[in-house]
Amino acid sequence: MATIYDVAKAAKVSPKTVSRVLNGDAPVGKKTRAAVTAAIAALGYVPSSAARMMRSNKSGLIGLITGAISDQIEPAQPAGLPELLLVRGIQQTIGLTGKTLMIADSGNRSERVPELIKTFLEHRVEGLIYVAPYHQNVRLPPVPDDTPVVLTNCYDDAGTPAVIPDDRRGQHDLVSRLIAAGHQRIAYLTLREDIVATGLRRGGYRDALGEAGIAYDPALLQCGEIGSPETETQVLWTAIDRMLNLDQPPTVFCCGNDRQALKVYGILRSRGLAVPDDISVAGYDNYRVIAETLYPPLTTVELPYTAMGVRAAQRLLDLISGESRNDTGPDVIGGPVYWRQSVTERRPPNVSQLQLVRED
Repeated sequence: MATIYDVAKAAKVSPKTVSRVLNGDAPVGKKTRAAVTAAIAALGYVPSSAARMMRSNKSGLIGLITGAISDQIEPAQPAGLPELLLVRGIQQTIGLTGKTLMIADSGNRSERVPELIKTFLEHRVEGLIYVAPYHQNVRLPPVPDDTPVVLTNCYDDAGTPAVIPDDRRGQHDLVSRLIAAGHQRIAYLTLREDIVATGLRRGGYRDALGEAGIAYDPALLQCGEIGSPETETQVLWTAIDRMLNLDQPPTVFCCGNDRQALKVYGILRSRGLAVPDDISVAGYDNYRVIAETLYPPLTTVELPYTAMGVRAAQRLLDLISGESRNDTGPDVIGGPVYWRQSVTERRPPNVSQLQLVRED
């Protein structure tokens, strides 16, 4: 393997001149630069990144820990959809800087995270990004102060810089849009109670009702995810049956995510109800594999995973450069409502229609 000394000899310059050409840290004449470049190409010389790292104290490496690749979610875990978009947003942003993103998959096993962090630190990464499979509170092992960390799709109690979804706003915007379409009896089938997003989205649901002057009815809010996926259909069936038998049944079901909405479609159809002619359905995630292929296509809220990934990478790069070191608050990223054919407009009859009914 060629060395810097071989390149210097072939170009008839000193090793220091070769180093200047490689690092661009001092002026070099055009002819000299051309001679060095030609020698590097002829000899197939590959500069030592380790040596440059030792001189500059910068490795150019960013560490990313995620569980998106293996996607070995335990049956009881409420996985986000699709987490891989977070990784894509991070990778695209880091790639524009010339730095290298090193990705380690945890298999969604929290006990592996300390080991992966240790490995990254041994490779002298300039910063770390940790991606959680769903919005949650996490606790990572201590990391040296000179290695910035950004949490993505999660947060901690230590105030580590974080990027999280705006779950409260997302549910609020969806319910507000349903109300604007004429729906007054809006049912909400939530995810598990121990999930951070459930509490936030419940708050957004009630906010939207309150702003519209609609009284909150606890009978229209039921948990649709209890226990294992095998029992979820039974839980959903019972909750839906209870709501449909109310004196004033709902006109639309909001679901905790698009996977749940898929099951709700099936349950309603098994009861002889057509979506949206008899009852409307809305989801959450905008998981397009489901939302765009269901019939009718599903109205839903987008979890802004790509935008969150981009923002996480930007924030880490700012921290590496020395900017925003004192900014420890979380970045809260919202996503739009995608209005599709699973929700029908329910406009009240106009005055002339009411008069015709009375005359009949």
